[in-house]
Amino acid sequence: MTYAGLETDAGAQGLLVMGAFHPGPLTQGGLEGGTLVLLGTGPDFWPVFTAAPEARDGAPDPVDRWSRRVIGHLARRFAARALFPFGGPPHAPFIGWALASGRAFQSPVGMLVHDTVGLMISYRGALHLPARLEIPAPRGVSPCADCIGQPCTTACPAGALGANMPYDVAGCHRYLDSPAGGECMMSGCAVRRACPASRGSGRRREQSALHMRAFHSHDQDTDPDAPREIELGQSRPQRL
Repeated sequence: MTYAGLETDAGAQGLLVMGAFHPGPLTQGGLEGGTLVLLGTGPDFWPVFTAAPEARDGAPDPVDRWSRRVIGHLARRFAARALFPFGGPPHAPFIGWALASGRAFQSPVGMLVHDTVGLMISYRGALHLPARLEIPAPRGVSPCADCIGQPCTTACPAGALGANMPYDVAGCHRYLDSPAGGECMMSGCAVRRACPASRGSGRRREQSALHMRAFHSHDQDTDPDAPREIELGQSRPQRL
């Protein structure tokens, strides 16, 4: 098994290898040895997912259930351990793992930004392989470093996300409840869409709408910090 072979097999399932590293004694989550491979939604995710039974059965959390099935199958194939950013608490430390991969970075607005998919990060799981695979060296430089004007910092129409400020969760939801929030609900977060690197994600409008519905339907009264996807790089992941 090689890194390139794993990329091919994951890609056939609509998944993108979003980074990998060799866990050491100080790695979060108690992992050590082998190779940890992070998987997220790729450009081909949406047609693969919408053809799957989880997308059509009407049961809750369709993307999470799809992720468990597909990544679980890959884990069995490669004799690996499947790990997921949902299903807690406790929650697996995907943010720390993403940063350790050298391919994700903290953006000016607090979200994680990825070297190829920008702010459209969506980690769906990881494989902890017992073998130490040869991994391509990451570029190791945030796409924000040479981003002219950093449009993400001024893109939020609700003023809920910006540079050097905490995320105003309640303000975001109030805006999404308003008529003006329809564009974000249908096309995805304006901040994420403003990131030039996000164009590399191939994210479809319908997929963004699904994520937004899941985000906005969360019961804020029972857990006001929970409606934060793992790709935001803060707090806990949402259910999808």
